[in-house]
Amino acid sequence: MGKFSRKLQKLYDTAPQVPTAVLVSLIAQGQSDREIQENLDELAFLTETLGAKSIYRFTQRMEKPDIRTFVGSGKLEEILAYIQHFEVDMVIFDDDLSPSQMRNLENELKVKIYDRSLLILDIFLQRAQTAQAKTQVELARYQYLLPRLTRMWTHLERQRGGTSTRGGAGEKEIETDKRDIRNKITLLKAKLRQIEKQGQTQRKGRTGIVRVALVGYTNVGKSTLMNLITKSEILAENKLFATVDSTVRKVVLERIPFLLSDTVGFIRKLPTHLIESFKSTLDEIREADLLVHVVDISHPNFEEHIQVVNQTLREIKAGEKPVMLVFNKIDLVQTMPSEEEIQHISEHELEEADYKDFEALSNAYEKKTGIKPVFMAAGPGLHVEEFREALTTEVKKQHRKIYPHYLEPEVHIWEEEEEGEN
Repeated sequence: MGKFSRKLQKLYDTAPQVPTAVLVSLIAQGQSDREIQENLDELAFLTETLGAKSIYRFTQRMEKPDIRTFVGSGKLEEILAYIQHFEVDMVIFDDDLSPSQMRNLENELKVKIYDRSLLILDIFLQRAQTAQAKTQVELARYQYLLPRLTRMWTHLERQRGGTSTRGGAGEKEIETDKRDIRNKITLLKAKLRQIEKQGQTQRKGRTGIVRVALVGYTNVGKSTLMNLITKSEILAENKLFATVDSTVRKVVLERIPFLLSDTVGFIRKLPTHLIESFKSTLDEIREADLLVHVVDISHPNFEEHIQVVNQTLREIKAGEKPVMLVFNKIDLVQTMPSEEEIQHISEHELEEADYKDFEALSNAYEKKTGIKPVFMAAGPGLHVEEFREALTTEVKKQHRKIYPHYLEPEVHIWEEEEEGEN
C-alpha cells in the first residue's frame, strides 16, 4: 500500500483550469438596480463566452471615472485584497479604459486586465472562421493594443533592464514591439483591401436579385432562423457572438429567388473601432434591400436591445432601410391573459409574471414601421409558416422594384389594394 501511495503522489491534475475573473462596473447617475444587474449579467455572459468564470462583482457609484485607476483608491484596495485572497486570474471592466488606466491597473493589481473592448475583441478572435473575419479582428486588436503595450504580451515582462530600476534595455524591447505591430497593421490593411476587392466583385455578381439581411442584438436566434429558412447548418449556440462571419445563402419562396445573409450580432457599447474594422461584413447590411430585425422577446430588456440595434444601423448608414421586425423566442414568455382571466390575478402577480401583450406590441411597431411584426419561436419551430408568408410578402415588394413586370397579376392586385386604401 505504501508503494501505491508513493505512485499516487507523483500524479498531477492535468484537467484544464478555467480562469477566474471579477467584474467591475461604475454606476452612472440615475441608473436603476435592475439596469446595473442586467449590464453585469451581460458582462458575465461575455466572460463565460471568452472561456472564463466570473466569481464576484464590484460596483462603485461615481460621477466620473478616476483619471488614474478608473475606480477610487478605496475600491481598488478592496479589489486587490479579493483577488489576492482568492487568487483571481483577471479583472474585467464594463467600460473602456484609457492606455494609462490600463497600465496603472496592471501595475497595482498584478493580474490580466480586460476592458469591454478587449474582451469583445478576444471573443471575436476566438470565433472568427473566414480569412476576412480573422483579418478584420486581428487588425482591430493590434490597433487597440498599440497604445496600450505594457504587460499585454508575456514576453514584455523582460522590459525591466539589467539594473533594479525601470528603463534601460527594456524600453528598447517595447519600441521594437511597437514597430513590429505597426508593420503587422500595414500588412493586415493591405491583406484586407485585397479581400474587400474580392468581396466587391462577388457582390457585383449579385445585382438584380433581392438581398435580405438578418440583423439584431447578439444571441437573439438569427442563426437558428437562418438554418430554418435555408435548411443549412450554420453554428447556432446559446452564447454571445456565436456568429462573427457573414453567411449568405440563396433562398426561393413562391418562385421568388433572393439572397439571405446572417450577420454579426450587435451589442451595447460595441467598440467603434470594431464596427469600422467590420466594414466589409457590414456591407451586407448596407447593401441589403430589406432588413429582418430579430428580437429576443423573452429578454427583460428587449426594448433597449431594439434601440441599440437601431442606433448601430444609423451609425453604419443603414437606418433608412425597410425593416421587418421578428419577435423570437415567444415560447419563453407568458402572453397577456384575457380580461376575464385578469380579474382573478392580483396586481402583484401581474407585475411578477411580466406578461407580454403581443397585440399591443404589434400595433405599436406596425404604426412605427408600416410592416406588421411576426411573433415566433425559431428553436422549437413555432409560427415558422407565418414568418415565411410575411417574409415572402416583403421580398415580393422589393422584387417588384427590380422587376416590375415579373409577377404582373400580383402587381395589379397590390396596386388596386393600395389605390383602395388611398
